[in-house]
Amino acid sequence: MADNAVTSTDTGSSPREHNSAGGPKAIIKNVDMTEEMQQESVEIASAALEKYNIEKDIAAQIKKEFDRRHGPTWHVVVGKNFGSYVTHETKHFIYFYVGSLAILIWKS
Repeated sequence: MADNAVTSTDTGSSPREHNSAGGPKAIIKNVDMTEEMQQESVEIASAALEKYNIEKDIAAQIKKEFDRRHGPTWHVVVGKNFGSYVTHETKHFIYFYVGSLAILIWKS
């Protein structure tokens, strides 16, 4: 059984920047995830942003890719204005921005 944590998307944490290969900078606002998986998150999100324009489609693509690579069950929220308070497995949470778009990914 996985350990769980509760995390809100409060922007009070120190942001860190990640670059995907040639893509836009990602500003990480809150994270409980390995560095390797953080980089993978940014790369998957950047690929979805290049392929889709609609937030729901971007979120669906990210979720499908995380479920495929890391097994179910992943949840993804993409948008410009939302709040959250989620329970997630330890080391399986990231909240970041690419441009003005916020992306929240977690596993439960």
